[in-house]
Amino acid sequence: MKKLLMIMSIVLIYSCAFAGTPPEAVKKAFLKKFSTASKVSWGKESPKEWEAEFTYEGSKVSANFSEDGTWLETEREIKIDNLPKGILESVKSKYSDWKIAEVDKTDSSKHGTIYEVDLKKGMKSKSLAFKEDGTSIKE
Repeated sequence: MKKLLMIMSIVLIYSCAFAGTPPEAVKKAFLKKFSTASKVSWGKESPKEWEAEFTYEGSKVSANFSEDGTWLETEREIKIDNLPKGILESVKSKYSDWKIAEVDKTDSSKHGTIYEVDLKKGMKSKSLAFKEDGTSIKE
């Protein structure tokens, strides 16, 4: 048991010590894609994926990269008014008694553009996702 605790402690210390320093390939890919980013902080999204949180063009943004520097996705909070009209109308008609709490736009190398809409109703919350054309992909 002591040996297991010691191994877990070493892994935790190692991951915390190096979590803020992405590989050079990731840093280069990030700078190429977001050259004017400021207030950048790095963390590990998973063992082989890095996430940068930063300010870009006046917005708070996060972007994920694989260890080899391949861009995976970029997510930013957007105003409700910037949600495509079809998505907004769909949400308002199906969830008229819910309040839109937050809207995120995610551009992904794998899935294209996805809009996530977080709803609140009292103590309940719900998260929806739509393709750019308004097709619901998560309800």
